Amino acid sequence: MRVNETFTSLQGEGHFTGTPAFFFRLSGCNLRCPFCDTNHQPYKEMSEEDIIAEARRQKPRHIVITGGEPALQLTKSFIDKLHEAGFFIQVETNGTLPLPEGIDWVTCSPKGKPVLEKVDELKVLYSGADTDLSIADRIKAREYRLQPLDTGDEMQNRIILRDTIAYVMEHPCWSLSLQTHKLLGIK
Repeated sequence: MRVNETFTSLQGEGHFTGTPAFFFRLSGCNLRCPFCDTNHQPYKEMSEEDIIAEARRQKPRHIVITGGEPALQLTKSFIDKLHEAGFFIQVETNGTLPLPEGIDWVTCSPKGKPVLEKVDELKVLYSGADTDLSIADRIKAREYRLQPLDTGDEMQNRIILRDTIAYVMEHPCWSLSLQTHKLLGIK
């Protein structure tokens, strides 16, 4: 597998915010989003066994597989091996490709034309009133979250945060998701 990086930290977003986790970032993506804040192109080749061995050396039993787009490389056999090793598996995806069965928690931040119809957590990046939230009609989820888009401009980010909070307050089926890892200054 093409692995961009691995690290242990607290999950900074969504349902599992604050949960210690082993992060496994896969290289590559099928989209080129202009707001992407992750350099996921560099990689080193690792076998499934090498990845599992590295994960076992970490204390968290919660593993977050992210990218880029993890669906480009994930297989059911790898998911099964992670379960056999005792891991709870969370995958963060853009939703444009099918995922293998057996994942414990799917967080979808939809971009492009999603093919997923049901996920555990739908996380939409909110940039203001022009944000298309009709995606919630097409992708069913246990939880719906709005995350203010980080533009890199502090003033614009404050406006987007204010607008996101206002929207959530008016539409309580959504909840606010912040990138707490950035607020805490951790990876």
